[in-house]
Amino acid sequence: MGRSVLVTGGNRGIGLAIARSFAQAGDDVTITYRSGEPPEGLAGVRCDVTDSESVDAAFTEVEAAQGPVEVLVANAGITRDTLLLRMSEADFTDVLDTNLTGAFRVAKRASRGMLRARKGRVVFISSVVGLLGSPGQLNYAASKAGLIGLARSMARELGSRNITANVVAPGFVESDMTAELTDERRKEILDGIPLGRYASADEVARVVRWVASDDATYVTGAVIPVDGGLGMGH
Repeated sequence: MGRSVLVTGGNRGIGLAIARSFAQAGDDVTITYRSGEPPEGLAGVRCDVTDSESVDAAFTEVEAAQGPVEVLVANAGITRDTLLLRMSEADFTDVLDTNLTGAFRVAKRASRGMLRARKGRVVFISSVVGLLGSPGQLNYAASKAGLIGLARSMARELGSRNITANVVAPGFVESDMTAELTDERRKEILDGIPLGRYASADEVARVVRWVASDDATYVTGAVIPVDGGLGMGH
């Protein structure tokens, strides 16, 4: 029988690849999205992770359709890139509220059912930027670094109930955004990646699915890089 899986921000990019990977494995998958329509072939529910009531309503809808969430992938996130002296307080707090506090909101709501079931898998999608830092991304890097503390504290707090909490930290992934980079910037990035290429979203998705699988039942509090070696040692 498939598990009940919820992927936040699963309507595009890495989130969509993760959702499709779980669905292909036979799980019951719902994605959250803020605008537009859910991707073809996947169930979707509107949710704003900056709003606790919206999060609760989304979980209630998912629970009615496919049962309590057994696997949560906290992927929803935004960027507001700019240099420190140009970054407004709103630029900083909005990114933290979505990327970090939003992950807290969905993890807290998911933990209710997981504690009752005495099992669960939570995967936070961070970034190599949260380990290395990046000029022009103080807000984003801070939010992604914060996920590590969040996951490791959850791992210690909920581990006795057979609930794992892990972090997957992708590096540069082939996307519409990276495709728009200049040749010079692409070369600069690739020169820093030992494997000499970007990841595909599917490569990230396979790692997420593994860490949420029965093959990783003794893995918790881990930070798993999927970055081609870019951040090794951090």
